[in-house]
Order: sequence, then C-alpha cells, then structure tokens
Amino acid sequence: MGGTSKGEQRIGLLNGFAAYGMWGLFPLFFPLLEPAGAGEVLAHRMVWSFVVVAVVLLAVRRWRWAGELLRQPRKLALVAVAAAVISVNWGVYIWAVNSGHVVEASLGYFINPLVTIAMGVLLLKERLRPAQWAAVGVGLAAVVVLTVGYGRPPWISLVLAFSFATYGLMKKKVNLGGVESLAAETAIQFLPALGYLLWLTAHGDSTFTTEGPGHTALLATTGVVTALPLVCFGAAAIRVPLSTLGLLQYLAPVFQFLCGILYFHESMPAERWAGFALVWLALILLTGDSLRTARRTARLRAGLVASRTAAGSPEAEPTPPARPDAVEA
Repeated sequence: MGGTSKGEQRIGLLNGFAAYGMWGLFPLFFPLLEPAGAGEVLAHRMVWSFVVVAVVLLAVRRWRWAGELLRQPRKLALVAVAAAVISVNWGVYIWAVNSGHVVEASLGYFINPLVTIAMGVLLLKERLRPAQWAAVGVGLAAVVVLTVGYGRPPWISLVLAFSFATYGLMKKKVNLGGVESLAAETAIQFLPALGYLLWLTAHGDSTFTTEGPGHTALLATTGVVTALPLVCFGAAAIRVPLSTLGLLQYLAPVFQFLCGILYFHESMPAERWAGFALVWLALILLTGDSLRTARRTARLRAGLVASRTAAGSPEAEPTPPARPDAVEA
C-alpha cells in the first residue's frame, strides 16, 4: 500500500510539474500566433477551449452537472463573473507577452498569492497570522519600488494578479471540477468570441485562413493548450498535498520570468531587480509560514490519531479543528 501511495504521489508530482511547466512556457507559444492580434488570439482561445472540453465531457459522459448549474441562478451568475475576469486575465496576458512585457506579466503571478490573501482579509474578513501580514506588507513595498522603477504602476502585473485572484474566489464559491468549470466558463464566452471572429472575417481582418495552414492549425490548438495543463493540474491536485501544490505554483512565474530575461532579453534595471527581490522575500515569508502551519496540523492529526488508537478506537481518523486564523495561500 505504501508503494502504491508513493507511486500515486510520483504521478501527481509529474502532473504538477507538467501543468505549471506548460503555463510557465506560454510566453514561447503566443508569439507563434502572430500576426493575429491579442483580441483574435483571445477569441480563438475561448472558442477552441469550449470545443475541446465539450468533446472531453461528451467522451466521459459527464453532463449532469450542467443541468444542476442551470437550475441555480446564483451559481450561474458566479460562473459568468468568473468567465468575465478570466477573459480579462487571458486578454491582458496575451497582449503583454506579444508586446514585450513578459517579465511584468510574470510578476502578476508572483504577487497573486499576496493579492489572494489581501482579498481574503478585505472581502471574507479572514484573520492573518503575523508572518502573512509581514508578507503582504513587503509585497506592498515591492509594488511601490516597482512603480518607481517603471515610472508608472506595474498595471499589467496588478491586473493579472487581481483578475486571477478574483477568478480563484469565484471558482471556490462555485465549487465545480476543473474541466466542468472551464466548460461552463467557455460556454458563456463562446458566442461573443465566435461573433467577434465572424466580424473580423467579414471585415477582412481575420488571419485564420489568410496566413497558411500552419497558422490556422496553431490558432486551433489554443483549445488544447488551454485544456491540457488544466487536466494535468487536476491529476496533481488529487494526488499531492496542497502544501506541495502551493510550492509548485511558483514554477510558472519563474519560467515566465526566465523566458523574459533569457529568451526575450527584456531589460531589468537595478530598481526592478530590487522590486522583484522584495516580492520573492514576501513569498519566502508566506511559504515558510504555510509549511510551518502544515507541519503543525500534521502533528496535531498524528496526536489525535494516537490518542484515539490508545483509547481503542483506531478505525476512524479524526480531523483536527480548523484554525480560525488560517488563510489559504
């Protein structure tokens, strides 16, 4: 049984690396879609993503959730909000990558955990531990330093971070599986996106059929490129601890940052390095605190299991009470 568990964890880790690795290498993919503009690429991503997840769900015959969702107007409204904010996130990210702002885009996903924590405090009235407050404070200082460095607020990073944090909040409230959630969101996006593509075609501005079969195929693969990392992420999420998944999430912005520096040769003056260093310090504080909390929880669980076993009732493993001040990073 231990071998099976280790094998499952290994599969989970490989899927986690694959998911975050693919997300991290997105900056190498989107420039291949030029001369299509960001709006056209975004619309194709929405349309083909819906096609891919619809085929997957038809293959596995998982449609019961759709009927249940349609009977819950509040949940459907939350899905619509999620679809809107992820559309903003995708659109800004595609534009940023194809406009030479890969490093600034990577910063958005570095600061996303800090924004998520801040939103938890402001919107959900969650309580933070001292290390989390320190991380948020250092993150705010980083934004100030980067504002000075860029000569403007790092709006690309902030839009990406806040839109993705809002998206995560909506998904948490909706509580749908990864593929089902993407299907619901892209179903909402599908008709507007298809309408925009038809409008581009009618005005002679579409590149879908004018740049050769290779370009056409690349635009069509945006659906697979969107869905595949999500499938890998889902496989990882059920096999590895959340603390491990939390560490893996930093792979994507690290890869994006390295792509911006090493492949696209974007400039990094000293003040930007200082801002990024502060962001990384904040993430170190946050990660260290999360790992300490996970270890405490594990020790508490082990202690409860041991006491229950000593009392002669080993069959049920109790769940330790949740800390009221615990905030998911």
